[in-house]
Amino acid sequence: MIEINNLPESKPYQLFLKYFNQAKSAKQESIDAIVISSFNKNTNEVESRFVNIKYILSEEWIFFSNYNSPKARDFKSHNQITVLFYWSSINIQIRIKATIKKTSASFSNKHFNNRLIQKNALSISSMQSNEIESHAKVIKNYEQVLKNNDLLERPKYWGGYSFVPYYFEFWKGHKFRINQREVFAKKDGSWIHSKLQP
Repeated sequence: MIEINNLPESKPYQLFLKYFNQAKSAKQESIDAIVISSFNKNTNEVESRFVNIKYILSEEWIFFSNYNSPKARDFKSHNQITVLFYWSSINIQIRIKATIKKTSASFSNKHFNNRLIQKNALSISSMQSNEIESHAKVIKNYEQVLKNNDLLERPKYWGGYSFVPYYFEFWKGHKFRINQREVFAKKDGSWIHSKLQP
């Protein structure tokens, strides 16, 4: 679930909250799952993957990851991302463009210290996306870390990412694909509203 606090009163944030509550009422599974697409200038490639949003605090949207992962290298190379929610229970797609940066170490520590010890053990034991000879080795590494409960402190290579949107597109599906599309783009501190054809 996403913890939402101090959401701005501006239209795109309130529209997001409206659809979020509708999806929650419709018992949407994985309501916190988003697709993040990123670009790496060094490899000249675009990558996409699912992550879980944990917080929306005012204008900051926060998730957590390994700072040595491929996506971390993408964010360092090019700090602009595109984010996608899709809630099938209400047939709503929300597309966001944003800039991304790391959260503070203190924020990452606070989140890490409030998580299940089992999740933290995996964050420590896994060198995310690195090659390994077998899944059995993944389990062995994990179990070794889990045994050392007193060592379960947040590693420097794991922490939060915060992105701040500058573009929202709300897509509402309809029969015969006569879909509704509303756009909010930030310009000079104000949100400019427009509508798009299906």
